[in-house]
Amino acid sequence: LTNHGISGSLFAMPIINQPQCGILGVGALQKRVIVVTDEFGRDSLAIRPMVYLSFVFDHRILDGASADWFLAKAKDTLEKWG
Repeated sequence: LTNHGISGSLFAMPIINQPQCGILGVGALQKRVIVVTDEFGRDSLAIRPMVYLSFVFDHRILDGASADWFLAKAKDTLEKWG
């Protein structure tokens, strides 16, 4: 895990430290406007904190499907938190 967002950066491609097979990068947290749909199907605008996550991995060690599963699980966990 590396936090390049501490310097205000939104995106980055962190470098894998050997012998690790992957590294998760976290960008700067920002408030953004998004469309939220309620239980009746009505859309409204809402302000939510959002962040970009990047996962760099060694494809010789980790399969793309496994890497995708990991990043999707991290995303779901963060969205449901709090």
